[in-house]
Amino acid sequence: MQPLAERLRPANFEEYIGQEHLVGKGAVLRKMIESGNISSFILWGPPGVGKTTLARIMAEKSGRGFYSLSAVNSSVKDVREVIDRADKSRFFQSPPPILFIDEIHRFSKSQQDSLLAAVEKGTVVLIGATTENPSFEVITPLLSRCQVYVLKSLDKTALLHLAEVALKKDIELKKRHVEIKETEALLQYSGGDARKLLNALELVVGTEGDGDIIITNDLVTDKLQENPAAYDKQGEMHYDIISAFIKSIRGSDPDAAVYWLARMIAGGEDPKFIARRLLISASEDIGLANPNALLLANSCFDAVNKIGFPEARIVLSETTIYLASSPKSNSAYLAIDSALEEVKKSANLSVPLQLRNAPTNLMRDMQYGKGYKYPHDFDENFVNQEYMPMELKNHKFWHPQSNQSESRLSEFLKKLWGK
Repeated sequence: MQPLAERLRPANFEEYIGQEHLVGKGAVLRKMIESGNISSFILWGPPGVGKTTLARIMAEKSGRGFYSLSAVNSSVKDVREVIDRADKSRFFQSPPPILFIDEIHRFSKSQQDSLLAAVEKGTVVLIGATTENPSFEVITPLLSRCQVYVLKSLDKTALLHLAEVALKKDIELKKRHVEIKETEALLQYSGGDARKLLNALELVVGTEGDGDIIITNDLVTDKLQENPAAYDKQGEMHYDIISAFIKSIRGSDPDAAVYWLARMIAGGEDPKFIARRLLISASEDIGLANPNALLLANSCFDAVNKIGFPEARIVLSETTIYLASSPKSNSAYLAIDSALEEVKKSANLSVPLQLRNAPTNLMRDMQYGKGYKYPHDFDENFVNQEYMPMELKNHKFWHPQSNQSESRLSEFLKKLWGK
């Protein structure tokens, strides 16, 4: 027997739950079907939100042929064979069939290249489905020929409606009297994924004995035995959570930072990846406001390499809290980027003669190094001389920010150089 999620797969827009911004009345995909003019597009969204179903409905409603490939187990040869079949199956004035490619982000560049000509010539209408950001995973020539539509995780209302539909309409579930008394565990487990919700519902009902079934949080938790975190180390969630983690540190919120750290740890993230990001944050966001942050982050990276999980979680937590609680400055980050922009603009400005290296007599005869004053020969190990190319004399790249550490550095430099 087919799984519950397959038995309940919608056959039309009326049965389709969620994504009203795409398939509701007057929405873009519904208009596309009503006009009969379907162009190639990519559906981007998390698992279990109806990408495959939507492609099938559009093919059915438009009366077009439908070919399907999974990028997981298809080769360039498979793609070309399907395109060839699609081309031969067309009559003179018939619209091009739909070629649906699930997990298109898993296609290599050569596999994606093999689609270009067929899409360009109108041999097929391509509908791709991906859980990854297409701008990272789909080649630019193919992406430029496809519109991208974003699908959202199903909200609480949509998921509960789906559960209600399943209990009322599914031929197997209707045989039992099932009441959903508590919903929190079901919703938490599903994480906005319709397939996960239906799988959980089917498992809970299927493993209970005869008689009425009252679904509670405890029953769901007991049957599922786990509540896996929605975290894909190779996927979009990976980038979203690390982004939230770094932004929480930058925003001086240690509690939020530790929460996102816990999400990564629970999801099985590589501790060295987290430690590397802490090193970057210590330089980029804290910098000269607290130079000790970089020392601690570096020690954290060493410790994580030595001990690994589970103990590494404590070191990561300590460093995360310290960085989030430190004063912030991005002056070093801004200074190097400003200098790089100047280098790009002014190219190879000459090094002043007094600063040049003079290892040979010829170079000394050419005045290399002449006039250089050795700072340690002067009081306070400082002498006022020019170190910039002449074209950039008095140019400032580093602008100290308002914090105790940089104020001390700024005052010291003012004492040496004057204003």
